[in-house]
Amino acid sequence: MKKELVERFLKYVSFDTQSDETCEKQCPSSQKQFDLARYLKEELERLGLEEVEMDEHAYVYATLPANTSKKVPTIGFIAHMDTSPDCSGKDVRPRIIENYDGSDIVLNKEKGIVTTVRQFPELKDHIGEDIIVTDGNTLLGADDKAGIAEIVTAMTYLQAHPEIQHGKIRVGFNPDEEIGMGAHLFDVEKFGCEFAYTMDGGEVGELEYENFNAASAKITIKGRNVHPGYAKDKMVNAALVASELAMMMPQNERPEKTEGYEGFFHLTSMQATVEEATLHYIIRDHNKGMFQMRKQVLLDMAERLNAQYGQGTLTVELRDQYYNMLCQLEDKPHITQVAKRAIEKACGFCTVVPIRGGTDGAQLSFKGLPCPNIFAGGLNFHGRHEFLPIPNMEKAMMTVVNICRMVAE
Repeated sequence: MKKELVERFLKYVSFDTQSDETCEKQCPSSQKQFDLARYLKEELERLGLEEVEMDEHAYVYATLPANTSKKVPTIGFIAHMDTSPDCSGKDVRPRIIENYDGSDIVLNKEKGIVTTVRQFPELKDHIGEDIIVTDGNTLLGADDKAGIAEIVTAMTYLQAHPEIQHGKIRVGFNPDEEIGMGAHLFDVEKFGCEFAYTMDGGEVGELEYENFNAASAKITIKGRNVHPGYAKDKMVNAALVASELAMMMPQNERPEKTEGYEGFFHLTSMQATVEEATLHYIIRDHNKGMFQMRKQVLLDMAERLNAQYGQGTLTVELRDQYYNMLCQLEDKPHITQVAKRAIEKACGFCTVVPIRGGTDGAQLSFKGLPCPNIFAGGLNFHGRHEFLPIPNMEKAMMTVVNICRMVAE
């Protein structure tokens, strides 16, 4: 199935499906996501899956019917179609490096774009493997078109191997995961599964069922602009107040200083003049209590500056985005145990890691569909240095097959 799997992935990345984080009034956020959705609908119909449909928001659903008369839970596999707004996904030109030798990879000689082993030491784990890289101008799109390719190819594998018994299997492909909206319009009731798995993780063998609690914050600062020659004791420079707030935040609790279960405050953007400034933060922590504390820290910092510069100078808009799915899975250990066994059979090991981010599975778990996240195999997502070892894809595809078989057993 290797050739089929790779060709399917290369076809999917030819579609530009970058989501648009500035669009808040429509789903999908970019109409071009419909192009891949329509292709997937036609492909699934051509492959003989049943109940294939695409709704008005580009969500695609399909069914592989059960091939056993035993009573087996209906399970699902989910992946997202969009790519990150952080880097262009238009005119992706992937290249396969056969039998990678462990050296630096020149992506684009003319522009001097090189994926170096010093900067990306994870390359060493894939010496001797065939890997797919970019041409240095775009991201690759393994996040999450590798997941889609693995799910679809697993369905064709099961069709070609009727001796593998399985229950009813549902697949779902959604838009806008990269902007945190992928699960919002996912029809859990229509999907009709007892539990599901997102194929949206990274390195081979990884299983994730803990993720950050997440919030976003918008801080608006109103300054007072006065002619600088006559500004003494009158001017309030919003740009400087914004800088002061940023420096008041815990300096060792930023993304570049944290790892594992450590939470953070992340300043994602700042626009500032003397008259007005706006800062956008994201706040993350695995622990619910620490998550609440972090939000209060930001509010307290703003209040301190209001006391200094005048009430109303700073206003804070806080919005919770998603929560840690662990609390939805703790009392359902069979869901993660099946995944662990399936991954171990495909890879020889299973590594349970916390997600330092979010996942559609977290939101779906809170909508009543327990949904851990399984590796899709790509690395260095969201940028031109993204790469995908082909053996990772094969093992992810077989993990899907193994789960279907083990649930039926």
